[in-house]
Amino acid sequence: MLLTSYRLGHLTLPNRLVMAPMTRARAVDGKPTAETATYYAQRATAGLIVTEGVHPNAVGQAGPSMPGIHTDEQVAAWRGVTDAVHANGGRIFAQLMHGGRIGHVEVAGHHPVGPSAVAAGTEVFTPAGAAPAPVPRALRTAEVAEQVQAFADAARRAVDAGFDGVELHGANGYLIQQFLSSSANQRTDGYGGSVTGRIRFAVEAVEAAAGAIGPERVGIRLSPGGEIQGIVEEDVPVLYGELLKALPDIAYVHLVATVDDEVLMGLRKAWPTAFILNPGGQIGPRESTREQGERWLANGADLISYGRAYIANPDLVERFRLGLPLVSADRETYFQVPRGLIDYPSYQH
Repeated sequence: MLLTSYRLGHLTLPNRLVMAPMTRARAVDGKPTAETATYYAQRATAGLIVTEGVHPNAVGQAGPSMPGIHTDEQVAAWRGVTDAVHANGGRIFAQLMHGGRIGHVEVAGHHPVGPSAVAAGTEVFTPAGAAPAPVPRALRTAEVAEQVQAFADAARRAVDAGFDGVELHGANGYLIQQFLSSSANQRTDGYGGSVTGRIRFAVEAVEAAAGAIGPERVGIRLSPGGEIQGIVEEDVPVLYGELLKALPDIAYVHLVATVDDEVLMGLRKAWPTAFILNPGGQIGPRESTREQGERWLANGADLISYGRAYIANPDLVERFRLGLPLVSADRETYFQVPRGLIDYPSYQH
C-alpha cells in the first residue's frame, strides 16, 4: 500500500510516503540556500515533502541557522526551493514552527515568549553552543492574537513562495504544544486551565492559516503525550480527542507515535480527513522501516512519514519499491556542518 497513490486535499500523491520535517540548521541569514533546494529536489519522489521547521515571525526562531518565512527576501529564497522540487515532479509543504519558550535572545534578537513564564528545564542551541533555556515572557492575553496571526501571515507567504501548503508544528515542545501542555501552560485566562482553554491556541492558529490559504492546504503535526523539552500533558486521550473535534476539516493531521497504539487508533477514528502517522516516535537512533509503515496503513493511517530514513536515502521510494537496503545517516552531520545534506547518493546498482 505504501506505493499506491492517494488524493490529499488538492494534490494527487503518487505514493503514501511523506518526508517528515527535520531540522537541518543550514540557513544563511534566515534564508534557505541553493544546497537546500538541491536537498529537497533530490527527495522529490516522496508523495509529499514537509520542510524543516520555518519560523513564522522573528520571535519564533528556535535555534541558529534555522530559516524563516516572514520577510520578502526569505520568500524569494524559498521560491528557489519550491521551483526545484516542482521541476523534479514533487509536492512540498512548509512546516511553520514557532519555538515559543524554546529559543534565546542570542538567536533571534528577541526574548522568547510562551504561554506562561515557565522555563523548559532543558538546553537550547545558541550561536555560542548549548545554554539553559531561559524563562520566557508570558504572552498577555491581547498578544496571543498576534502570534495566531503570524501563522496566517506565514501561510500566505508560503503560498507566495510556491509551496503547495503548510503544516503547523504542534509537536515536540514548541509553542502550540506549550499551550496544550499542563506544565508549560499555567494561564488562568481563556487560553489555559481547562482542556477547552488549552486547545484554544492550536485551534485558532489552524483556523487562521486555513482562512488565509484554504483548509485543503493546511495540516498540523502533533505528538500526543510526547515528553520532550519539558512538556507534560495530562489526560492525553481527552486532550487530543477534544482538539481533533475542535479543528476545522483541514487536509490532514500528522501524528508522531508518542503514545500507545490504542490511543493512536482512537484518534484515527475521530479524525475525518487524511491521517499521517510517523512510526518513529520521539527522536531516536533508528530509521523507521517499510514494515512499520505497512502495519500502520493496515491499521487505518492514510500516509506514513519517514524522517531519519530520508536523510541518507534520497531515493527512499525506490529502495522500498525494489527491496534495497537503507543507509544509516551520520548523526554528527545532522546539523550545521557542510557534509551530510546533499552528499548521500542514490543506490548504485
